[in-house]
Amino acid sequence: MTELIFIRHGVTDWNLERRFQGCIDIELNAEGLAQARLTAERLAGMPLAAVYASDLRRARQTAEPIARAIGVSVAVEPGLRERHYGVFEGRTHDELSRDHPEAYQHWRDRVPDYALPGGGESLLTLRERVQAQMDRLAARHPGQTIVAVTHGGVLDSIYRIAAGLAPDAPRRFELNNASINRIGWDGERFHVIDWGDISHLGPLPVSLK
Repeated sequence: MTELIFIRHGVTDWNLERRFQGCIDIELNAEGLAQARLTAERLAGMPLAAVYASDLRRARQTAEPIARAIGVSVAVEPGLRERHYGVFEGRTHDELSRDHPEAYQHWRDRVPDYALPGGGESLLTLRERVQAQMDRLAARHPGQTIVAVTHGGVLDSIYRIAAGLAPDAPRRFELNNASINRIGWDGERFHVIDWGDISHLGPLPVSLK
């Protein structure tokens, strides 16, 4: 079996502000850097064939300690990049509910084919991109275990693909910063092995789900 370990990047100041990051290149804050170190300690010693990351800085900063721990370099995969949120990027939930009420409600309702204004991706477009990236990683590493550091919106699609959930189904699973999320590939389909593991973060505050 092939195992894809997907990790959400560590926490950022914008996460704490409930501000949409999307494709804006935000750095980890001090807590996020600590989460990255703890995640690397958890994964050190595992037989990992590769460490991948989105091209955004917060994902690469999370992946780098993991790669160092197992003696490899981070391979950047733009397909792991966060969903493009269009005009939502850089704005808080409160600002969007006030300034873009219709778009914000469509986002809350998870309308699958609604492309967010300002060049944003729809849930269906995002799902197609994420599915293609999962297929590439599984084909590249048959029978191996790899790590890929990505983002909350991408992880939402990953879980739905592996669990057979529709894009507009209510979300009843967590998307914690620095969480470890294990997906298996048996040659025919993806399935969820384990999801949302943050036990390695210990006493650190878990900032945002």
